[in-house]
Amino acid sequence: MSDRITSVVGRRVWDSRGRPTVETEITLASGCTGRAIAPAGASTGSAEAVDLRDGGDAFGGYDVQSALRAVNGEIAALLGGRDVMQQAELDAALISLDGTPNKGRLGGNALVATSLAIAHAAAAAQELPLWRHLGAGREDFFLPLPEVQIFGGGAHAGRRVDVQDFMIIAVGAADYAQALEWTAEVYRAAGRLMADAGLLAGVADEGGWWPAFDNNEAALDFLLRAIERAGYTPGQEVAISLDIAATDFGRGGRYRLARDAREIDSDGMCEMLLGWLARYPIVAIEDPLAEDDAEGLRKFSAAAGSGIEVVADDFICTNASRIAGAATLGACNTALIKPNQAGTVSETRAALDAARAAGWQSIVSARSGETEDVSVVHLAVGWGVKQLKVGSFARSERMAKWNEGLRIAEALRQTGGNLPPRASFPWGGA
Repeated sequence: MSDRITSVVGRRVWDSRGRPTVETEITLASGCTGRAIAPAGASTGSAEAVDLRDGGDAFGGYDVQSALRAVNGEIAALLGGRDVMQQAELDAALISLDGTPNKGRLGGNALVATSLAIAHAAAAAQELPLWRHLGAGREDFFLPLPEVQIFGGGAHAGRRVDVQDFMIIAVGAADYAQALEWTAEVYRAAGRLMADAGLLAGVADEGGWWPAFDNNEAALDFLLRAIERAGYTPGQEVAISLDIAATDFGRGGRYRLARDAREIDSDGMCEMLLGWLARYPIVAIEDPLAEDDAEGLRKFSAAAGSGIEVVADDFICTNASRIAGAATLGACNTALIKPNQAGTVSETRAALDAARAAGWQSIVSARSGETEDVSVVHLAVGWGVKQLKVGSFARSERMAKWNEGLRIAEALRQTGGNLPPRASFPWGGA
């Protein structure tokens, strides 16, 4: 079937940090519509698609009028009258229209909102949910295993600690619903522990508890205690995942750990993290070294071993060629997939395909500056990605996504939402 695009409208909406962002709405000849909103990251890789911002005084320089002019002008003119079902062709046209390697002319925010809106409109034209449209006739759908922030640090929490995300993964949960239930219990237990210690100080950007700790490792100790206080066995039922976001405090092979009041080299950073892997039930660790420390990433990946997900984010920026290069180097073994890093749905899918071709795991991820848009959940389910990371278990822009998973489970007639087989994860069914 085909359905022609009759209008493309960009509007300014607001993200979870009170900053402007781009929403694109596409209307088809049939009357069907599709809408999507561009998220924004607080911690960004240098190779990701550029968020086009206006600068100046308005909204701290974060306004998006230039990106909106692109949507309502050049992009609308390009897409008018074209078949919405041709996602790859339309994405290629958007990329060509921008004409820059980083989406810097029209804006990655303008392109990703438009590309996702195309996908939503195509799904609507077929009277399908987005996940089923993306699944292209598949019936073996499952829900992704949630990866959930409990303590937020780094750029998500005023750099109160250096590590950006202290997360949990309910590795022993029977289904998606139970994974969320266990997460809720650990999240509450962590809050109670912080209150008892006089450390409760609000929440970070993504909804995790504000990390009022004396050093980075103290957060790990509190997280371990929270898992136990919630009544779960660390490592067997609930494990730990970290996003170090080392690019934020490392450069040129040197790492400044402000909270620990010390500076270490790449080997010292690897040694510290490997020590954490030995002492805590950690199953995944993201961006352990900075994006400019390829040799450090290679060394750490080899030392950590295949049973740990070494997750590449800033190093690959959801880019197929960068993933292939990282795999050849032996740096990391898991790709973080963020649509707005790539700029279009087609490029995001190409990155996922490159990760699979390399034998890597993949995790679909939201960003720090999020909205009520739930597209990433549909991407994960439709494309069969085994893990999903959207922040914490608080704040509506996060819960909208976790709850969307429950609705998809119901649509699949899976009351609790089937998870991927435990043995398919690197930790092998801990």
